Amino acid sequence: MIKIIFIFFFFSAFSFAQDLKTKPEKKQFPAEVKSQNLNEVLEIKKFQKELNEEYKNEKESPLRGENFKKFKAHPFFAINLDFYVKAKLVKTENAAPFELPTSSGKTKKYQEFGKVYFKINGAEQVLTVYQSLDLVKNPAYKNYLFLPFKDATSGKETYGGGRYLDLRIPEKDEVIIDFNKAYHPYCAYNATDYNCPIVPQENWLKIPIEAGVKYEDIWFEH
Repeated sequence: MIKIIFIFFFFSAFSFAQDLKTKPEKKQFPAEVKSQNLNEVLEIKKFQKELNEEYKNEKESPLRGENFKKFKAHPFFAINLDFYVKAKLVKTENAAPFELPTSSGKTKKYQEFGKVYFKINGAEQVLTVYQSLDLVKNPAYKNYLFLPFKDATSGKETYGGGRYLDLRIPEKDEVIIDFNKAYHPYCAYNATDYNCPIVPQENWLKIPIEAGVKYEDIWFEH
């Protein structure tokens, strides 16, 4: 599994390079997604499978000790393609580098890449996407974008510090944002060993994003 744009910060990575070789049976899909685009649903199921596998891999998992032993699977919101949105990307010209605070009290260098404008349930939303100034030096990661966000589920169904999404620089001015692939930073599970960027206030959404990974104790076996 390749590392995401937080490789320099010891954050998780999700690779979408492998194709699913077999088509899951229909019974594997909840009723609410049967009429939705199958390819999109398959990609989300693939993301969930890879995230769980990563946390079960002792070399990659942020979990330690009993937490690692007890981990079975992440809880996820039901797949909902209302949270699979096409966004207009407006690039920020002449963006100045800045220091993004992290959970340890330190900072890391980023720059604003642009704003993404989209609708969820008819309501206009806007978020800022960023680029790591460390990663742009690496050809393998120069096209990676960082989209951190908080929403009305933060501190309730999801981690209070927010969640992250990985994007790629698109060829045009449109980008797909799939909140069904939203995940928690490693420090949500291990604040001692990991240092995570804090979500800027401009990326705090007032609406609930009921998609992606949840944060409940059921990810441990009781």
